[in-house]
Order: sequence, then C-alpha cells, then structure tokens
Amino acid sequence: MSSVRVNGNKSPSRTNYCSYRDTNTGHERIGSLDGDNIQPLSFASGTPLSNLYEVIEAGEKGIIAAGKPIPRADVALNAPINGRDILCVGKNYAEHAKEFNSSGFDSSDKVDQPTHPVIFTKRFTSIIADGEEIFSHPGFTDTLDYEGELGVIIGKPGFRVKEAEAMDYVWGYTIINDMTARERQRDHKQFYIGKSPDTFCPMGPIAVPASKLDKVLRVQTHVNGEERQNSTTEDLIFSIPFLVMTLSEGQTLMPGDVLATGTPAGVGIGRKPPVYLKSGDEVVVSITGLGKLSNRIASAAAQNPTLRRIQDSSALQPSNTAKSLGGTTGLVEINGKPTNVIKSGKEGGSPVVFVHGLGGSVDFWTPLIKTAGLESTHSLYLFDFEGHGLSPTKPQSKISISSLADDIRGVFDYAKIESGGTLIAHSMGCLVAMSFVLRNPGRVQKLILVGPPPSPLPQAGSDGSHARAALVRQKGMAGVVDAVASAGTSAATQKSNPLAYAAVRMSLLGQDPEGYAKACTALAEATSTLEMGSIDADVLIITGSEDKVSPVALCEKYSEQKAAKKRKVEVLSNVGHWHVFEDPRGVADAISSFL
Repeated sequence: MSSVRVNGNKSPSRTNYCSYRDTNTGHERIGSLDGDNIQPLSFASGTPLSNLYEVIEAGEKGIIAAGKPIPRADVALNAPINGRDILCVGKNYAEHAKEFNSSGFDSSDKVDQPTHPVIFTKRFTSIIADGEEIFSHPGFTDTLDYEGELGVIIGKPGFRVKEAEAMDYVWGYTIINDMTARERQRDHKQFYIGKSPDTFCPMGPIAVPASKLDKVLRVQTHVNGEERQNSTTEDLIFSIPFLVMTLSEGQTLMPGDVLATGTPAGVGIGRKPPVYLKSGDEVVVSITGLGKLSNRIASAAAQNPTLRRIQDSSALQPSNTAKSLGGTTGLVEINGKPTNVIKSGKEGGSPVVFVHGLGGSVDFWTPLIKTAGLESTHSLYLFDFEGHGLSPTKPQSKISISSLADDIRGVFDYAKIESGGTLIAHSMGCLVAMSFVLRNPGRVQKLILVGPPPSPLPQAGSDGSHARAALVRQKGMAGVVDAVASAGTSAATQKSNPLAYAAVRMSLLGQDPEGYAKACTALAEATSTLEMGSIDADVLIITGSEDKVSPVALCEKYSEQKAAKKRKVEVLSNVGHWHVFEDPRGVADAISSFL
C-alpha cells in the first residue's frame, strides 16, 4: 500500500480508499486501507462517507479521518466501487493479442493486433471483493481463466473528450481480475456472456487517485504462487487517454465509471496445452501502488453468492430510517417489524404500557412520567407507532388501527404481561388501545384514555384525515404543523405556555412525513364502532375543556355506556388536545389517583 512521509516519518496514506461494511450499523462505509488497518473517513463535516462515488465528487480536500483505525479483520471488505457494468477492452497488450488469436477461442477479427479497441462490458452482478471466492459455475463452463488488469475510474462527466485532455477525466485506478469462461466467449461470437458470469469480476482491494501513483504501473498475476503475467502499462496497444477518447466519442462517461484496460500475455489459454483454473486455485493480481487482489476458486459444491446477495437486497426502501441509522440500531422486533421500544422504571413493578397518538412518540409521555414519579413505582414500556418516532415503515406496509393494536399485543408479549397490566393512551392511540383491549380480554386491568376521539370517526373527520395525509405528502410536516398545533392547543396554552406550544410543534416536525401520512390514513379509516361498554377494565378518561377532538360531551357519553367495570372522567381546565404538554401536573394527579 502507498504511504506518505510527514516530517521524515512514514505515515499511512488516507487515499487507499476501500469500501467496507460497518459491523455496528450494517452500513456501507469508506476508509483508507493501510496494511492490516482501516482508517474510517468522513466528509469534513463529520458525516461518514458511504461510497466511492461520494469520494470522487467531494474531492480529497473535503475528506478527513474519522475516529480510530479498525482492524481489517474485523470488517468485510466490499469492492471499492459497485452498481454499474464495467467497461472493458480486449486484446490490448500485443503479446496477449497474439496468444489469444492463436488459441482458437478468439471470435473477433482474426488478427494479432486490432486496428480499433475491442470494447465489451461485464455485468455489475459479476463484481466481488478481495478475498471473496469465485463461483466456478459447474455445468456452465469448463474453461475458467484469469486476466489481471488495471481498472481506470472516471472522475467527471465527459463527452467527446480529446485524447490530449483525457487524463483530466481520470480520477484513479483499481485492480480487476477479468475472469472469463473461454468457450462461452468463443461460442457466442462476442465477449459479454463469457465475461459476465456472477463473481467473474473480482475488484480491489482499494482504489487510489491517479495523482498518488506512478505514471507507469506494473501488472502481475500469480496462480498458486506461480507468476503467470508480468507487464507494464507502457505495453498497452491503446493508451488510457486513447481509450477514454474512444469511449466518449458517442456516449457520456460518468464519474465512477470503471474501464478495465486489458490483460498482458500469460493467461491460461496461452499455455501449451491450455491450463484452466480449478477449485482451490488462488489467483493474485498485483499492481504498483494498488496492493494485491486475491481470490480463490470455490469448490464445485459451493452455492452462488451473488444470488443470495441480490435476494437480500430490495428496491422497496423503508421510510423513517435515518434517525435509527438505517432503521435497525437499538430497535426491537415486534410482529416482524423493527420497533422503537423503551423499557424503564422499577424492575418488577406493576407494568404500564404507553401508547402515543398521531404526531407523537415515546417522548410525549416524558412530562407525565417525571411529574407523577412513575419510574420509581412502576415498570414502564413505551413504543413508537410504525412510521412514527424512531420506528421505520416499509412502503408496502399498510398501517391501520388493527395493525397498531397488534403491535400493542406484541409489546405486551415482549414485556411478558399476561394480565393485570395498565394501558395509557392518547388521541388516536386511544382507538388503538380500545381495539387491543376488546380483542384481548383479561390482559388489561386499568385503561387510561387521554383525549379519545369519537368511534366511529365521523365522515367529516375521516375526510379531514385523508386530506391531511395528502397535504403532508405534498408539503411535508411544515405543511400541517401550524394548523395542527393551533387547533390542538388551548387559547391559554398559546398565550401563556410557549414551552408546551413549542413541544407540540417539535413533536410534529420531528415526524417522518410518510409515516405520519400513513397514520392519518389509519385514523381516517377508523369507521368501525368500538364499544366502550364491552371493555373489561376500569377506565379513566381525561380530556381538556378546550379539546376539540375529544370534547367533554363525548367523554361523558363514553363513561355512561353500561359496563361491569367502573368509569371515570376528568376534565382539565384551559387545556386542548395535547394534555400532557399543556398540563402535565393535571394529567399526573388524575392518573396517580386512579392508579
């Protein structure tokens, strides 16, 4: 690996760019590989680098070291760049062109040295990293062959680039092993099928800016320790500038495009007789300043790793994942979904599960928990709705009152609450809590509903929630925050309690727009009647004197429904619909008395 000298001392380079998977978060990261260690890298702002495309665009001056070096053995290296087909050149070293032409496998023009570059592509699914095994494709080919090559990485868009200016468009270099199924290359009369099998493009281990390397680079390949290829880029028939010019004559080259420049003489088909790779063989390609690319041929019984990799990927990207670093960090699986679940309070205490409302999160309950001192008396469980707070949501996942009630059941199962639990819910969460209690008799002893909406939701309310979902998808949370905050809080709060009003706005603005829109739709579709009289738990209903969503008359109607258990209504003066923010002491006193 390359290194630099600072004040006479050898210092690791920060431009031996490698891609690796962060074992803590599962995210793709960029570092600089020096020997057995990787120095993680970030933008100058501190934001971690995710891929080499970002490195190319940001430039070396916009990149800094981020934290301490990590052992290479602790991470899995990726190919330095991925996601696009590789542009390739055939027969670009004179001696290799001769050996290939005389091998009987050359289906291109039958001349020792081509008059124009022979261009083909390798499918991006063929790319693997240093150290990964090459799948031998039994039944597809019996003629596995290697080709050690210099890979050129384009640094900026180029169309009809002049040869004299072509190196200005080159960002840097990497190593490529252009693995080939020779009989497929021959029989199909072009190179794509024989060059593109899965795992047939080992690349790496690093990519290095051209400015950090010599002008002339030596390419060597060893098979099981035996030298097979040894040449330099001076021996190219068509130089790198000429290739860049040729490829850009009719197409625009893009930053991050990779061009494999051709292989020197010494491939397997050039030997007399031909010698093909077999299971267990190790191919090592080394290039000046770029280290060594090492890969073994997998056993015939091995499975194709590319298929597994593709099956594990998805174009359906979840929403609301950034805050939890990809929707995984610190989350608990509830009903097969990553969910933000918080456990706190007194170990072994009587369990309480909290359910926030539309636009809320687990933090909505913090003022109540602190004011009432519940952490010292009860075992507390809080969770974020799917798509709210820190809980992600997949695009194909539909949220409903029923699905959220299932998630409450999952939290009860996670907390091992079989009976005697207390459930505290707010706003739309009250409908979810009621649905859960009705479907799971005996599991809740006390139910506290803070601002329950009407059930079923009136048509006007349903239409309004549908409209809000459409608006937030069009304008984001900023499109609804003013209306929701002003309509949902009392005049007294807006005049004299700026912290509560700000808390409402911050709770709303902290939501993911898509997750919030899905929950709006779930509320809009809450058109089935939930019978309060059938709930087998003691019920406390808390509302505000200015709560437009849960007016006092509605709460009294709920409490008057015949039931075997007791019902109670508490009305907080000068409070709107965000009760815990507007009057935490009033809510705490009512709940503490009930508990």
